[in-house]
Amino acid sequence: MNKDYYKVLGVDNSATEADIKKAYRKLAHQYHPDKKDGNESKFKEVSEAYSVLSNKEKRAQYDRFGKTFDGAGGGSPFGPGFDFRGFADGFEFGFDGRNHEDAGNMSDIFDAFFEGLGVKKRKTYKRGADLQFQQEITLEEAFTGIKKIIKYKTFIACKKCSGVGHFPDEGIKPCAACDGRGEIKEARNTFFGNFSQIKNCDKCHGTGQIPNKICKDCDGVGRITGGNEINVNIIPGIADGQMIKVPKAGEKGERGAESGDLYVAIRVKQSSAFHRVGDDLLVKKEINLVDVLLEKQMEIDSISGKKLSVKISSGANLKDKIVIAGEGMPKLGGYGRGNLLVDLDVRAPKKLSSKAKKLLEDLDQEIS
Repeated sequence: MNKDYYKVLGVDNSATEADIKKAYRKLAHQYHPDKKDGNESKFKEVSEAYSVLSNKEKRAQYDRFGKTFDGAGGGSPFGPGFDFRGFADGFEFGFDGRNHEDAGNMSDIFDAFFEGLGVKKRKTYKRGADLQFQQEITLEEAFTGIKKIIKYKTFIACKKCSGVGHFPDEGIKPCAACDGRGEIKEARNTFFGNFSQIKNCDKCHGTGQIPNKICKDCDGVGRITGGNEINVNIIPGIADGQMIKVPKAGEKGERGAESGDLYVAIRVKQSSAFHRVGDDLLVKKEINLVDVLLEKQMEIDSISGKKLSVKISSGANLKDKIVIAGEGMPKLGGYGRGNLLVDLDVRAPKKLSSKAKKLLEDLDQEIS
């Protein structure tokens, strides 16, 4: 006795193609054999019904004679004894691959099978692009840390539609071009044969839905060109060339998609007073030879503005740098500071009086 395929799918004989496809996908998902409460025989049954009723030619034969004459009306399209556990290893469905309508219908059955395995259809949204800007600061600002306001032009969310490109309160409808799936199958004839590929639907941009009312301010894209302004916190001790990432401060995405990120490249200007070497600072100090010999105290300017008093010990090698611990740049992470290195530039007096020369001669004899 022939099965009533309309009853199997729970639709009447005046059902549209969309109604049949909707009913099939619901039942295939319900009876999928890999689900906990699935039913393999029911899944085969609804797949068999769908393979006939979704094909115009076969459906016409079925409506007239109660069966089809190409083998599809006598059994499951999966064949007797089909083992779903071996699905990934190879299969044969017994349909005519040259018939594009058959191939499309079987593709729907493939989709239902994979969805039952937890493989969801991909929906793509155009995320906003990342942006990069360069921010110049002084070495002193790198020492203390500073907040900078960065202003730039980019894509921002449309205020009229809150960045989604349409008005949700006006409702949405399934996309007729892709039957609400967000993807379409594109077939191409080539020298090597027929090839098909899945691509995003151009009508609904991969969402599967068409809004009833599009925002005119942004032409349905959800973003417009505008100015943006952010505060960037530059922490103490940041080095030249380091990058600060500000999440979601880049271009606004299309139709409610997430924004890109903003990357701020820090450029630390060279200082006339200090030279940075990692976390240490190098400073040159000009000093008179006599002051060295007399071991006088000398004052060093630190980057913090504090005056540091330093004394050269007798017997010191003047080529060696004087190390003042903890007076360099802050270390990232808050673990202390580097050192201040003082490079002495010892200068001899330009002119000496006869009295000064006599004193130096006496000093030379005393030292010898």
